[in-house]
Amino acid sequence: MSYLDPRAGQTSGDDTSVPTPYAYGSPGGPAYQNPAWHADEQRPETPPAKRGPGKRRAGRGEKGKSRAGRNLPAAIAVGVSLGLVVLASLLVWPPALLGVVVVAAAVGVWETARALSVTGARPPLIPLIAGTAVMTGLAWYEGPDALTLGLVATIGAASLWRLADGAAAVRRDFTATTLIAVYVPFLLSFAGMLVRPEDGQWRVLAAVVAVVLSDTGGYAAGVFLGKHPMAPKISPKKSWEGFAGSVTASAIGSAALLFFLMEIPVYHGLLFGAVISVVAVLGDLAESMLKRDLGVKDMSNLLPGHGGLMDRLDSILFAVPTAYLLFAIIAPN
Repeated sequence: MSYLDPRAGQTSGDDTSVPTPYAYGSPGGPAYQNPAWHADEQRPETPPAKRGPGKRRAGRGEKGKSRAGRNLPAAIAVGVSLGLVVLASLLVWPPALLGVVVVAAAVGVWETARALSVTGARPPLIPLIAGTAVMTGLAWYEGPDALTLGLVATIGAASLWRLADGAAAVRRDFTATTLIAVYVPFLLSFAGMLVRPEDGQWRVLAAVVAVVLSDTGGYAAGVFLGKHPMAPKISPKKSWEGFAGSVTASAIGSAALLFFLMEIPVYHGLLFGAVISVVAVLGDLAESMLKRDLGVKDMSNLLPGHGGLMDRLDSILFAVPTAYLLFAIIAPN
């Protein structure tokens, strides 16, 4: 999830082009079949083509594409569909959210393991996905202590699984395995604890809406006002103006939502929205760093107009644990 500097006007995905003189798969670079170079970018060794008279900027005149370079109708349709799935699980039968979390985390584990394979690591999917279901269930039934034990058990089971290929395989894959287990199922499992109270469905809804408002406000402010890059070495298209739009939209929207749904004071709602926005942006930047290091634009091509599911979960992963901690302060059970 990202917002744009309007001067870029081409891609909404993070700029993950490899900062070295060679591309992945070229002589001197690691082999990878999905280079990070965007379709509308020139490779460093190729002189940029001059734009002829009257020729529009790349990506602006393409049918169905937004200024961000994405298929906007497809992106909206997919985003609305995902939102309806979460909303239906919350309003019809809140425990159904556990199934949504398990499926989402399992897909995220697969995408992240696939992306990390370019480093030569082979994190075992079966124990990681099984551990995802275990961690989600422990978070729902037993709480944070059991969730932590589930994380340790998942990493241990994955290491034992890889031990069948020898100690060298365990050493090679341990870091990637730990990263995946912590980054995806552990963080996302906090949704199980967030939905447990009687008003749990509103807590989850507030966290998700705060992230959506942060992304929408940041996109709008970045497109129309963005001039100063926020983190040019990580994600050059993000601007400080977009960040301000993210925090403002999330704070105001969360204050109104929490007041009407849960009668939480406005100042607590403003704090909730602002903090969620900050960690959502940090989550987005964290995945941008990971993708830049791996040399990939998107974690997969699973969702039309969006990339991979992890490209939609990047902000949620950091927001859910933060929302759990914030509600423990502003609305304790």
